[in-house]
Amino acid sequence: MPRLRQVPKDQADPLTQVLYGMLFGDRDPVAEPGTASGTPGNWWTVFALVPEALQHAVGGFTFYRSPDRRLDPVLRELGQVRTGWARGSSFVYSQHCKACRDVGLSDEQVDAIPHWQVADCFDPAQRAVLAYTDCLVLQGGRTPDGVIDALQRHLSDEEILELTYIVTTYDLHAVTSRALRLELDDVDDPCREHPDLQGRFAGLALMDDERPDAES
Repeated sequence: MPRLRQVPKDQADPLTQVLYGMLFGDRDPVAEPGTASGTPGNWWTVFALVPEALQHAVGGFTFYRSPDRRLDPVLRELGQVRTGWARGSSFVYSQHCKACRDVGLSDEQVDAIPHWQVADCFDPAQRAVLAYTDCLVLQGGRTPDGVIDALQRHLSDEEILELTYIVTTYDLHAVTSRALRLELDDVDDPCREHPDLQGRFAGLALMDDERPDAES
């Protein structure tokens, strides 16, 4: 379950109710969750807590899907899907795997997103976008000149700015989704103590004590 409360349809502001209607039809998405893509839909019902935040986020979706964008949708989706993988957001990654196929990327390319560095199914422009995405997401924006040089061989300054804005926006969504356990990111942290390891380490300590030179 999400870590924050969800907003039922009858408590939502008018614009949010319109969005609910577009996504969920006549259903109350809190009482009857589920989207067409197979997720619970609680990203929407939690963001509805602050209508201005929801409107701002929806504006971001409108921005990147606008026909006014100069950035090739294929390169855009590569940036978005790699953001989901790099940030560890199953929600962002899974949704944009589907979107990658919608814009024409092959199954081979989608399957290679996790190990793009050693895959030979991406062209130079695509590899530059993937490398830059890793700089933005995994290195906090620390980007070598060589990566920018590679981008500029294929993209205009305007396209690079659009890519930067879209990738960092989706990094925000990925981080938020994980922190609040929204949608497919409602999972327990895999990093935890394993009780059985205590005995193993104790055994190693005992072995150290039994070494011939243990007292010296």
